[in-house]
Amino acid sequence: MKHWQIVTALGAASLLALVAPAQDTRHVTEPVVPPACTVLTASLHATDNALAETDEHKPDTVRIQKALDSCGSGRAVELKANGTDNAFLSGPLEMREGVTLHIDKGATLYASRNPRDFDTVPGTCGTMGATVKPCKPLIGVNVKNAAIMGDGVIDGRGDRIMVGRDITWWQQSREAGKQEKGMPVGTQGVKYSAPRLIVARHADGLVLYRIRLHNSPNFHVTVSDTDGFTAWGVHLLTPTVRGTDARNTDGIDPGNSQNITVTKSWIDNGDDNIAIKAGVHHMSVLDNHFYAGHGMSMGSEARDESDILVDTLTLDHTTSGIRIKSNVQRGGTVRNVTYRNVCMKDSPVPISITPYYTGQTADGIEETGMTGPLTPDYKGITIENVRSVTSGVVQVAGLNAQHVTDLKLNGVEITGVQPEQVKARNAAITVGPNGANFTFTGTGVTSSPSPTPAAHVSLDCNGKFMPYQD
Repeated sequence: MKHWQIVTALGAASLLALVAPAQDTRHVTEPVVPPACTVLTASLHATDNALAETDEHKPDTVRIQKALDSCGSGRAVELKANGTDNAFLSGPLEMREGVTLHIDKGATLYASRNPRDFDTVPGTCGTMGATVKPCKPLIGVNVKNAAIMGDGVIDGRGDRIMVGRDITWWQQSREAGKQEKGMPVGTQGVKYSAPRLIVARHADGLVLYRIRLHNSPNFHVTVSDTDGFTAWGVHLLTPTVRGTDARNTDGIDPGNSQNITVTKSWIDNGDDNIAIKAGVHHMSVLDNHFYAGHGMSMGSEARDESDILVDTLTLDHTTSGIRIKSNVQRGGTVRNVTYRNVCMKDSPVPISITPYYTGQTADGIEETGMTGPLTPDYKGITIENVRSVTSGVVQVAGLNAQHVTDLKLNGVEITGVQPEQVKARNAAITVGPNGANFTFTGTGVTSSPSPTPAAHVSLDCNGKFMPYQD
């Protein structure tokens, strides 16, 4: 048995969902933390989530990497607090096949503030401009059956001033965003470079379990070219200081991968809570809680995506709820996607499906004048047993009469929704027996049968909206 396989069973309903079609084809069960090959104790102390300036030059990178390199498959390198010493400081780390990085409760792995530690090309990380190159991630995963586990924290310190600069990683991101404003639609945005927290490629069998992910300078988790990825009980909170501007800090973003499960996780961040990128097939998003962020997103690289299930999800104060976004420069086919048993509150746009994405937080469904060779085409999209307890915009669009968005609604209620908040064009709507409490009309819109202004939603959202759990 691999170290990431299970000992405890899911409830009957969840187990049934895991083996149903249109999702992760694996039998996914709760991971188990493997025994340690070595235990590393902290030698630094953080107060109020900050290291002393003298400790900023005492990295643990070498000893952590040495431990990962020498640990055998099926075992863990454990990072552990030592009395009042509770912090590890590191530059980029590389996982090894079959090895777990286990961060114990009370310990925090902090990313270096020095951009030079993350350079792929000397002098380019932490800069903006046409010649910018990607930064190395804090943790790179390019092997099979690696895992990152434990009740400790990985903190990317996106809110901290970079060494040699006078701004934080996030301030640099915001400055790039300001420079993008006023550019024509479809223009390449201002490039900037910042490390991601975890970047996995060709990482079959990757597991994230119970880990706390905080304050990434950029995206928290990206996974590509991988068959089999599980995130179970991940607690992702960015920014940890409320009110801080943590731009472009996506939560979990899989792309060009298959057999993915994200379950029992809590995600509160500064961009998409989850963004499913191009080339994702057989993905399950089960029993999760989303807070600040841009919602349960597909795209903007929404092409060649299929067989995806989102089941039992609570969205509380996300800017969007259910969101599919793309355009003619990034789009393609999206097939067989189901959202069910979803509760939403204070999401201004509970449902948005559009091929007219322009890079903004809120999408529209009107022509933008953008040109490109790719064609967003959404078919087999189902939204059932979904309730928003607050009002908001509901919109769906296809690109044109030849690429109509195909959407089924069954038991969908947006409390207090007004006719002017419901927008559509180039869409074929099928309404199931449990109905919807709104009606789509517009150019190129068909609805069969015509919905009535009522819906039967068996989902009770009372008690679903609870405080973020750390």
